[in-house]
Amino acid sequence: MAGRIGMKRNLVSSRARWRSGCPMSRHDALPPALRRWVIHAALPWSARSVLRIWTRALQQGQSEDEALARLDAAERATLRRESFGCA
Repeated sequence: MAGRIGMKRNLVSSRARWRSGCPMSRHDALPPALRRWVIHAALPWSARSVLRIWTRALQQGQSEDEALARLDAAERATLRRESFGCA
């Protein structure tokens, strides 16, 4: 009996709790300038990731254009890291 109780926890994925809500509705809730940036981004950014960078930039007193430039820099850095391993 005790073994069955322990097995029960294996039936529920921790990732199911990790992601709540609809990713598309999160994307739709982004500010228009940020949504445009995501549409043209080279990488498949999550709404949560771009919103975190965007919000941090604005909280530090940067303009929307500066926040977008910060996202461009983050994307370039990620692409550089990923391409370095492919050569």
